[in-house]
Amino acid sequence: MKYKKIPLLLLFCLIYHGISQAQVLPSMGESRSGTYGFQFLKIGPDARSASMGNASVADAFDVSSLYWNPALSAQMDQSQVLLGHTQYFADISMNYAGYVHRIRNFSVGASIQFLDSGEMDETTELQPGGTGRTFRTNHFAIGLTFAQELTSLFSYGVTLKYLDERVEEVAARTGVIDAGFFYRVGDTGLRFAVGLNNFGFDADPGGETRRRPGPNESDVETDEDGFIVYDDFTEVTPPTTFILGSAYDLLERSDYTVTVTGQLTNPADSRERFSMGIELDYLRRFFIRTGHEFGVDESYLPSFGAGFHFPLYNYGIRADYGYSSREYLGNMHRISIRFDL
Repeated sequence: MKYKKIPLLLLFCLIYHGISQAQVLPSMGESRSGTYGFQFLKIGPDARSASMGNASVADAFDVSSLYWNPALSAQMDQSQVLLGHTQYFADISMNYAGYVHRIRNFSVGASIQFLDSGEMDETTELQPGGTGRTFRTNHFAIGLTFAQELTSLFSYGVTLKYLDERVEEVAARTGVIDAGFFYRVGDTGLRFAVGLNNFGFDADPGGETRRRPGPNESDVETDEDGFIVYDDFTEVTPPTTFILGSAYDLLERSDYTVTVTGQLTNPADSRERFSMGIELDYLRRFFIRTGHEFGVDESYLPSFGAGFHFPLYNYGIRADYGYSSREYLGNMHRISIRFDL
């Protein structure tokens, strides 16, 4: 067993700072929820990260790096495909697919993230029981990634993403950039990463939506079919997020490894939060994980999960499951399947 006291002390200082303050940038009034759009971008797509409290910006050495930190895709040993499914609240589902191709010390990748609300009943302030109409909302992001491993210790990466968010016949579209850096502290087992995600232009929604007037709206202007028409919308801002994180191989033996991760996340539209996770890797075949997010509304229980890796010649398949919960909204289940090529 190798004891690396100085890196461990640095990691614990980061963890202590995160728990005690959970703040990197000024919060400017704490939570600003509801002031930004494209909220689906904040939903982690893979089971491993979800089970570790979404503390993966410095330790996502697979295709999920395209979401967390594109710089990590240049640290992968081989090309991979990842498929992920999240069963979200209220029958909302999200699917994710990504591919990373390794070329010497470069990597290129592509990903798609899609969230579907399913059919929902339309309600209004005056008709809380429903108007008789239904609608659905769809959200997707398509990304292209480029990353380079400058040395065995340092890499960077950039992702260009196209966003499309639709509610009824109203659509908002824009482009954003993810940028990340990764640094490995020699052979100490300590790693650091910095990411800036979803930085881009505001979207100007187009289209129109209609609804029937309520019983107390007889004097409201309507179209020829008797509907109130809305076609003037405010701009929608992407939820830019700054992330600082670390990971450390706490115990390393021939048959197992214990890794701990910590992450400070500063979204533009809500207060800062700190998350941490831990993973037990046995023989590179079996994985047990847990984690927790501090500063997240309704997050009161740790998340947990497990994974299995099945080698096949020079290839392999890994299946992961992640569980997390919220006090009032309920439980979330994620599954991911990774193919090593």
